[in-house]
Amino acid sequence: MVRAAFPERALIAAEPLAGGLRNSNFKLRFEPGAEPLVLRIYEHDRALCRKEVDLHRLVGGAIPIPEILHAAPDGVDGSAPFVIMRYVEGITFRELEARGDAAAIAGAAASIGETLAAIGRYTFSKSGWLEPGPTVGSPLLEGADPCPRFVDECLASVGAQQRVDSETRSRVHELVWSWAPRLASLDDERSLVHCDFSSRNLLVHERDGRWALAAVLDWEFAVSASPLVDVGHFLRHERTSKSRVEPAFSLAFTRGGGRLPADWLRLSRVLDLTALCEMLSRPMLPDAVVPEIVELVRATVEDRAPSGSG
Repeated sequence: MVRAAFPERALIAAEPLAGGLRNSNFKLRFEPGAEPLVLRIYEHDRALCRKEVDLHRLVGGAIPIPEILHAAPDGVDGSAPFVIMRYVEGITFRELEARGDAAAIAGAAASIGETLAAIGRYTFSKSGWLEPGPTVGSPLLEGADPCPRFVDECLASVGAQQRVDSETRSRVHELVWSWAPRLASLDDERSLVHCDFSSRNLLVHERDGRWALAAVLDWEFAVSASPLVDVGHFLRHERTSKSRVEPAFSLAFTRGGGRLPADWLRLSRVLDLTALCEMLSRPMLPDAVVPEIVELVRATVEDRAPSGSG
């Protein structure tokens, strides 16, 4: 793959990068003094390579993302599709949070909020799944009340039945349907949504004593929908009693042009149940992450901070 992209460069080492759940990422090292690059191999869905390349072209220059130097959506010599990108120096926002530096966390959170507002300024003709182009394909779910119905489908799956007790499943069902009118008000929103806007996909770095966002990674799940999807995901572990990213994140988001309704925090958390329940419905889910996801679901139902966060 590297030879196809850079036939005259000598590859010295390829180091696997942690974090990829469905695709493989390698840090490439070349001759001494040369900048490292990243090889990203699309092992799950071949179409996602072209989708990410097209999204990078759309937002590049306005949103901090790694620059793609070479793309092979069709692979080479029978390989999986891949791209080679510049390596972005930094640490994940999750790593920064673990350090416990309140000022650094707040500064980076503000930068992330500003960037999320900028992402939401890209709009499409309708809501739905994003395909190469990028164009909007099918709706996220056909028919009325897609969010509550999708959650119900996830709760009825074998995976969720095995991982979540019946009382919690019942309470989730009641909660999402009680919010159905508010959730329906978001159905026609058509902003660019990253849809995996988690701390592990946000690289941050320190420049001149201030922490800021360095790059937003992994756009394969991007959709056309409401920015509250990304808001809920980013604040998934936030504690009201011991805030670390709030209010820096939301203030920067609105300052950048993002819109937050009066009930935005609760609404975004209820909306995030779609992602949490989808994970619990998957046939293959690491046992180690199940308790954390179930606790996040219970905390949302009970309108409290998840235990162990903060």
